[in-house]
Amino acid sequence: MSETYIEKLIKIVAKLPSLGSRSARRIVLHMIKKRENVIPELITALQDVYDNIKVCEVCGNYDTNSPCSICCSTLRENQTLCVVQDISDLWALERGGLYKGKYHILGGILSAIEGITPDDLNIDKLLQRISSENITEIILALPATVDGQITMHYISSLLKDKDVKISTLAQGIPVGGELDYMDDGTIKLALDMRKQL
Repeated sequence: MSETYIEKLIKIVAKLPSLGSRSARRIVLHMIKKRENVIPELITALQDVYDNIKVCEVCGNYDTNSPCSICCSTLRENQTLCVVQDISDLWALERGGLYKGKYHILGGILSAIEGITPDDLNIDKLLQRISSENITEIILALPATVDGQITMHYISSLLKDKDVKISTLAQGIPVGGELDYMDDGTIKLALDMRKQL
């Protein structure tokens, strides 16, 4: 028996992060009930993202232009670079408008279990940016997990001979916590209380 259109859509939606098959079914049923309004808007929005969103060649952010609006901004602090695991972390920091420097997205963190090595991350590009952009401070805003700590120590060891201040977010981000799930007050406290490594 062949898969129905609805079952196929449920399977696709269920692949999205934080959604299981039960949540996917509810979402798909809602879209079907409101299909005259919801589905055409969703199709248009998805097509717009597919056609127009680029990966920033400098920091790795998503934007309609590359370099992105953050990298091109003359209002940002050019000598401070906040290193984050993923784009969702950049968005979490930007949400509160608390950080005024620029970013570098690693695209993950080192993980022996998942087989993620330095070659899998944007570390080489980070080192190039530090030299070419005259960076004076690196803020390592990585998860407060074992793998996040290992990644911070690895990057710190690569930068020990560079004339750059290295800091990490202070208390406020709980161990095991990820920036995307933190409220603005917690992120502000962590930024304000950052410490040098």
